[in-house]
Amino acid sequence: MPRNHDIAELRRLDVAHHLPAQADWAEIEQMGGSRIITHAEGCYIHDGDGHRILDGMAGLWCVNVGYGREELVDAAAAQMRELPFYNTFFKTATPPTVTLAAKISSLTGNRLPHIFFNASGSEANDTVFRMVRHYWKLKGEPKRTIFISRWNAYHGSTVAGVSLGGMKAMHVQGDLPIPGVEHVRQPYAYGEGQGMTEEEFCDACVQAIEDRILEVGPENCAAFIGEPVQGAGGVIIPPKGYWPKVEAVVRKYGLLMVSDEVICGFGRTGKMWGHEAMGFTPDLMPMAKGLSSGYLPISATAVAPHVVEVLKTGGDFVHGFTYSGHPVCAAVALKNIEIIEREGLVERTGSITGPHLAKALASLNDHPLVGETRSIGLLGAVEIVADKKTRARFGGAEGTAGPMARDACIASGLMVRGIRDSLVMCPPLVISTEQIDDMVAIIRKSLDEVLPKLRAL
Repeated sequence: MPRNHDIAELRRLDVAHHLPAQADWAEIEQMGGSRIITHAEGCYIHDGDGHRILDGMAGLWCVNVGYGREELVDAAAAQMRELPFYNTFFKTATPPTVTLAAKISSLTGNRLPHIFFNASGSEANDTVFRMVRHYWKLKGEPKRTIFISRWNAYHGSTVAGVSLGGMKAMHVQGDLPIPGVEHVRQPYAYGEGQGMTEEEFCDACVQAIEDRILEVGPENCAAFIGEPVQGAGGVIIPPKGYWPKVEAVVRKYGLLMVSDEVICGFGRTGKMWGHEAMGFTPDLMPMAKGLSSGYLPISATAVAPHVVEVLKTGGDFVHGFTYSGHPVCAAVALKNIEIIEREGLVERTGSITGPHLAKALASLNDHPLVGETRSIGLLGAVEIVADKKTRARFGGAEGTAGPMARDACIASGLMVRGIRDSLVMCPPLVISTEQIDDMVAIIRKSLDEVLPKLRAL
C-alpha cells in the first residue's frame, strides 16, 4: 500500500528545490508544483490526488513488463545483499554483469557479441560516438569523423546525444550541434511527403542521405545513426523499404551503421529489435529503457566483432562510467529479460496487442480532427489536423493541438504524450486488448473535448 505522503508539502518542496527534466520550471511553479506520482501497478499509475491513470507511455517508453513486479524487487534485493556495487575499471567484473553481456549477445543472434554497459541511453550513444571515431583513427582513416543523422531524431540529452539528434529546440540551448554531425530529412511521410507516392518519398529520403555523404566527402564520413522508428520525434515510422535502401547507401560508402534501439529494443515493435522489424543489420546498437523496464538505470552498447577487433589494437579504451555494469542493475535486467521471454511478450506484441492497437487506432480515422493514425507493435501516434485534405494545422503552425489533446487525455485518466500536433503512445507490453480499447476510447473523448477549443483559435 502507498505511504501517506503529505502531497502539499511535496509540491512545495518540488517548486523550492527540484528541477524536473525537460520542463518549463516557471510553468511548474505557476502550477504549484509537479503532479506527484505515488504508486503503480500493472499498467496504471496513481497520483497524490487519488487519480488512477492508464499509463499509455510505459513511464517514458520503458516499463515494458509493467509495474509492481516483485521478481525484479527480489532480484535487486538479493544482489544488494551479496554485492551492492563494484566497478569494471580495475580489470574486474561482477557475475551479473558478465552474464547479462552474454544474454544480450544471444538476443542479437551473437551478431553483436560485445557489450559495453552504461547507465542511460544518452551515455550509450556517447559510447557509440567515442567508439566510432576511435575505430576510424585506429583503422588509419582519422578524417572519418562525421556522423550522418536525421532532423527530428532523438539520441539523448548529453552534448554528444543532442548533437547526434536532430531536435532544433535542443540545439539552441548550448550552441549545438558540435562539429562533425550532419542532419538530413526525416522519413516523415505524413508531414513531408504530400504529393508523392510512398516509394517516391522513400527514395527522396534515401537520396538525401547519399547526397549529404557525397557533399561532405565519403572519406570524411564515419557512421549513419538512426532510430528504427523515431520515438520522441513523434513515432515516425519510415516508408516500406526505407531501411534496406539506407543500409545499401551506407555500405556503398563504407560507413558504419548504428541502430539506436533505446526505445525500439526489447519487443516494442513486435520483434526483439527494431532493426529486425525494419530489415537491416547494424554494426553498433545502443539500448536502454526496456533493458530493465525502467526499474533501475542501465543501458548498453552492443558492438560487432569487426569493430571490436580494431578497437583491441588501440590499448586502453579510456571511456566508461562509475556505474558501467552496475551489478544490481544488471541483475534486475537479467530478471526482466527472463520475464519478457517467459511470458512471450515480444511475440504477444507482434501477433496480438500490436495488431489490436493498429485496428483500434484506425477506428479514430473518422474523427474530424484525425489526419492519420499509425503504429507498429506497441508504438502509436494520432495526427491532429485542422483540414484532413490539406493537412493544415491549427493556429497556422505545428505544436498547438498535441499538448491540448494530451492534457485532456490525462484529465480523463490516460497518460499519453503530445508531440507537435500528435498524440503518441507506448504502453507497457503487458497491456490487455481491453485496456487498449479503453485507451483509444479516452483519446476519442478527449478529441471531442478539444475540437471546439481548437476551432476557436
